[in-house]
Amino acid sequence: MTTDRDEMLRRTRLLRLWGLVARWDEVKAEPWLEPLLDAEEREQKRRSLERRISSAKLGSFKPMADFDWDHPRKIDRALIEELFTLEFLLEPASAVIFGANGLGKTMIAQNLCHHAVMNGHTVLFTSASEMLNELAAQDGAAALKRKLRKYTQPDLLGLDEVGYLSYDNRHADLLFEVVSRRYQEQNAIVLTTNRPFGEWSEVFPNASCVVTLVDRLCHRAEIVAIEGDSYRVKEAKERAAKRRASRHSGQEEDREVAAEEVRQAELRRYAAAALVTPSAYGKRG
Repeated sequence: MTTDRDEMLRRTRLLRLWGLVARWDEVKAEPWLEPLLDAEEREQKRRSLERRISSAKLGSFKPMADFDWDHPRKIDRALIEELFTLEFLLEPASAVIFGANGLGKTMIAQNLCHHAVMNGHTVLFTSASEMLNELAAQDGAAALKRKLRKYTQPDLLGLDEVGYLSYDNRHADLLFEVVSRRYQEQNAIVLTTNRPFGEWSEVFPNASCVVTLVDRLCHRAEIVAIEGDSYRVKEAKERAAKRRASRHSGQEEDREVAAEEVRQAELRRYAAAALVTPSAYGKRG
């Protein structure tokens, strides 16, 4: 039967407080022991979260509370909200978010990765071009092996903007290597792309691994398709309309000010004329 002292000893070992473990018989009954363990657990959790947030490289992003669900013509909100339960990390499965530019793919992926970090998972978020260029720049097999671990070890890899640029066979092989290793080690990927899988042969022209690459990505994957017009274009049009309205309002205000100045000048002229013109009541007979 597990006692409270046994549980505190287990917690002490998990916290790696080996000095206390070595003197357990001396300290196990001390009244300060449990508050000390509580404080150490809180501090270790805080530092662990800080390390995970720093390592995730998420950058700045808008929260999902700001996402305009009414803007896309087509979006599976229920599926996206299901992804935020993080159950796909336990299967593990991957998530592929597909759509044209400016529909919030990156915003969803960043929020999903951040949610995973906050729930204790290790995460790395990067663009496809940054990852592939870094891997391609490695000099020698040993250096490449070390750098591949950076992208294969985290619980979740957020891979943004696959399909925006074309890559040579070397880059295609490197992406295949990352996807294959994560597939074998059962680590999930959240990937955003503006190209349907049928067009990936244009992203990686002449690469023989594209079919297998897509097959590995699609196996146990949730595909989120978003359709609509660019939200950034919509925001740009709204800003332009506001500027036009502001300019028009300013012009109207300028005209009103000018008209008021004219009225005031006329009143001053009338007042001056009244002072120099003899009053009809002041004439002598």
